[in-house]
Amino acid sequence: MVEIKTDTALEAMREAGRVVAHALAAARAVLTKAGARSPFLGYQPSFAPTPFPAVICASVNDAVSHGIPDDYRLRDGDLVSIDCGAELDGWTGDAAISFTVGTPRPADLELIAATQQALDAGIAAARVGHRIGDISHAISTVARKADCGMPADFGGHGIGRQMHEDPHVPNHGRPGRGFPLRHGLALAIEPMLMAGGRNDYHTDPDGWTLRTIDGSRAAHIEHTIAITEDGPRILTLP
Repeated sequence: MVEIKTDTALEAMREAGRVVAHALAAARAVLTKAGARSPFLGYQPSFAPTPFPAVICASVNDAVSHGIPDDYRLRDGDLVSIDCGAELDGWTGDAAISFTVGTPRPADLELIAATQQALDAGIAAARVGHRIGDISHAISTVARKADCGMPADFGGHGIGRQMHEDPHVPNHGRPGRGFPLRHGLALAIEPMLMAGGRNDYHTDPDGWTLRTIDGSRAAHIEHTIAITEDGPRILTLP
């Protein structure tokens, strides 16, 4: 079931989104200080064999998303994607960023820039009167131009009282198709670009971490947005 949010609900979601933006800079401390909880910790969708064991997803280099933080020590030149969520007063925000550690590889900076451009294009298409396919098409157009792949079957989602709600927001799609965008619809839009250009991937033995099939680097950037009569509103900004 797709829930169309009231303006009051969107204001409440904006507060949850604000927590997410700060949490990306200092994850657990920000959540605790705000009185929020992580919707990631203990989350177990149908594809996962075990509940997610951490507050954030930390995906490094060829890990596309859903990486589980461990004792790996980041090295100069690593490409890191951090995905974080917060639940506050019954409403949820979800966002992700990608960045490099130390001296960046030029190709990694180009990949991150293309991922950001794909997100920006998807958000720009998120307007009343458009459809989910318009968002998907905008994202995939940027990815194709950059010769990047995106993992099949994974994409964005509706969000609100739960982290994952209907409708699904694919990163591949045809314009003019799919669920109609209405004022009050809240979505998490999240392009995941893989530098090798392929759309297939494999899953680590942990049952969570998605990796590029060819070992190429990946980037993941996400915002929670609201569809409004005045245009898309990003809810996960500081």
